[in-house]
Amino acid sequence: MVKKFSVIALASLIALPTLALASAGPNVSDMERKIEELSSELNKLKADLAAQKAELASQGKVVSDLEDKSDAWDLAARIKFYGDFRTRLDYYKADTAAGRSLSNDTLWTNRFRLNMRVNATENVEFKARLAMFKVWGMESQFDDGSGAMWPLFDGNMSRTPNDSSLLVDRAIINWNNIGGLPMWFSIGRRPTTDGPPAQIRMGNDERMATPMAYMDYPFDGLTVGVAYNWPGEIGSGRVRFCYGRGFESGLTDDSTGHNNDMDFAGFAWDVLKKENRLLYVQSYMAFNLVNYPNFNDPIINAQFGTMSGLGDRRTDGNIWHTAAVYQDKIGPVNFFVVGGWSQTQPDYDGLLNDYVGMQMRTTGANTDNENGYSVYVGARYDIDSIGLKLGAEFNWGSENWISMTPGHDDIYQSKLAARGSVFEVYGIYNLPTGEAVSKYAKTFIRFGYQHYEYDYAGSGTWGMKPYDLNSATDRAYLQALGQDPVTTADQIYLTFEAYF
Repeated sequence: MVKKFSVIALASLIALPTLALASAGPNVSDMERKIEELSSELNKLKADLAAQKAELASQGKVVSDLEDKSDAWDLAARIKFYGDFRTRLDYYKADTAAGRSLSNDTLWTNRFRLNMRVNATENVEFKARLAMFKVWGMESQFDDGSGAMWPLFDGNMSRTPNDSSLLVDRAIINWNNIGGLPMWFSIGRRPTTDGPPAQIRMGNDERMATPMAYMDYPFDGLTVGVAYNWPGEIGSGRVRFCYGRGFESGLTDDSTGHNNDMDFAGFAWDVLKKENRLLYVQSYMAFNLVNYPNFNDPIINAQFGTMSGLGDRRTDGNIWHTAAVYQDKIGPVNFFVVGGWSQTQPDYDGLLNDYVGMQMRTTGANTDNENGYSVYVGARYDIDSIGLKLGAEFNWGSENWISMTPGHDDIYQSKLAARGSVFEVYGIYNLPTGEAVSKYAKTFIRFGYQHYEYDYAGSGTWGMKPYDLNSATDRAYLQALGQDPVTTADQIYLTFEAYF
């Protein structure tokens, strides 16, 4: 526009003499005045044009700088962060086989978890979760007084309260759409805790892990899977082969005994998945079960064999584990039914051994296969109008039942490992804290009561025979072994949780 106007002005200057001559009478002074005015305007236009060019140059530099920075912004924008914080208060009281009464009137814990997710390429993504889980007033694991809680090891790291360290809870690489097919490969620290149907009582409506809750065991491993769709509107499904390592034996001297790597391998099958409905089956083998793992504390790790009477670290056989869960929602009611079966397959050192009988030389190592069973049912009623959810659960485990749940979220003892019965009632209240600022955001309190009734000792372990806690003779055997397991327990909990 400025350029066009300048051309017109110059043309006017050239035309002025002609116009003057064509006039009725020349007026030199008027012509000189007009030439001066036009010259002044031309100089002003030139100055304005120069200023505009300078401004455009400046803006161009800004645009160039923005373009240079856009790549860095794109890199940062690819990484997605989200997390949650929970503070929890527990009251716990228990009675033992020897008649002791144990209690902790207030156990406070804080848990912070930070998730990240980023795509390396179109079909390769990295996912991770860091976790801090500690007790108020301590920078070490607390003592439960009953001897039931395992010291820290790979199978409960970041899942058992300890110090304020931020640990790697999950870290995996997923390669999706392999060859353009609905297949994927995943490797790393596996998402194997709080699986279905645990999310129902934990206030999360989305699935939080691949294996179901009977496999609450953090480990490193890999998965190869394929997805499919049922015909019509029935739903979808996924089949996965899973492998992982539960214990690394390291460099060993074969002449001093047998101590092998403890591995997991099996299948995890989402038979049917549609909205809230899930039919899931898992079956796996735990190979080369170690009698006790490698503990994080070097003093405990060095002394545990002598302290526990288990001797040197060794492997004792295998466990075959199979379970299934069906969960659904009808109206405001969420519900689930779970069944589990475990079978010990010992080698010559035996599993579920009668250590008293072995010491008295009345029996040898138990090399028989032993079957265990568990049932787990629950329901939750959602009152959306007031943001309240009320639920109840029950689980029962048989004499030889073995779960793989050292990474449980029950603070003291895993309820799904119980050889006996556990009742739980709970409530979840969504707090009226204003509009959510992200799709992850939610705040709620969770409160509940658990009652444990143990029928047999050794819940969650595979080395010692499950001595009958209702038998005076078996209780005496346990005392001779230095064992005083919990027979009944009551736990009340209250949490305040924020997801962001």
